Amino acid sequence: MRSLIDIQELSTAEIDELLKIAQDIINNPAKYSEMCKGKKLATLFFEPSTRTRLSFEAAMYELGGNVLSVSSAESSSAAKGESVADTAKTISNYADIIAMRHPKEGAPLVASMNATIPVINAGDGGHNHPTQTLADLCTIYCEKGRLDNMTVGLCGDLKFGRTVHSLIAAMARYENVKFVLISPVELKVPSYVKKDILKQKNIEYVQTTELEEVMPELDVLYMTRVQKERFFNEEDYLRLKDSYILTPEKLKNAKPDLSILHPLPRVNEIAVAIDDDPRACYFKQVYYGKIMRMSLILKALEVL
Repeated sequence: MRSLIDIQELSTAEIDELLKIAQDIINNPAKYSEMCKGKKLATLFFEPSTRTRLSFEAAMYELGGNVLSVSSAESSSAAKGESVADTAKTISNYADIIAMRHPKEGAPLVASMNATIPVINAGDGGHNHPTQTLADLCTIYCEKGRLDNMTVGLCGDLKFGRTVHSLIAAMARYENVKFVLISPVELKVPSYVKKDILKQKNIEYVQTTELEEVMPELDVLYMTRVQKERFFNEEDYLRLKDSYILTPEKLKNAKPDLSILHPLPRVNEIAVAIDDDPRACYFKQVYYGKIMRMSLILKALEVL
């Protein structure tokens, strides 16, 4: 049984296998409806979440399993000062697998080192969010039919956006993928992402502050919100929060088969008017996220 803390722990072959299982779940849901019967997932969420927590829980229920849930630090023994290590050791006696979200970077890793059951990182601070990346990959694959030979635009908060860092790391494995990094100067992709992934693998990328200028060349546009919770300074947040708002006007020169993704929640980065555009994929992304979490749970529990 194996934990998942960082998307880079998965080989390309393992990602491809998870995508293959996901496709089969989409086509044959009844086949999987009791595969986790008698198994329990503990969702330990020490940071607010709606989609990720409910997605994990829906995934487990649809596999025929059960769920034990902690939805805030205040309602757990963490409020009494219990360590992550002790929590992981304790929960290992109640459940078969843990999905953990924590505001402290590295907390799910500590949990995985102390648990006797698999731990899936459901987001740790500004660090990693591997299952969101799996949802993103599944969305792109199902919409495009491939994960190679494309130009991917990433727009908004590229500094604190953990989903952005993980998606770059994952898609950098595939052939002929070019990245267009669109952000305010203050929210550029961290230098370690460029150095350790893009430059090391000699992957083509462009940095710009202008979204409309690069729109015609994009096959995928990944929008992100400017995250208030990652800022130390309210003034900086207010100054940058509306840097990029995607409107129908800005899509005028976009490709007809562009896929628009967003990890959600949306604040105002994408105008509601775009929701009816066939290129909008962000609510499909939610569905694909549940399917990929089903796929991952099956592999982590060695049911498949």
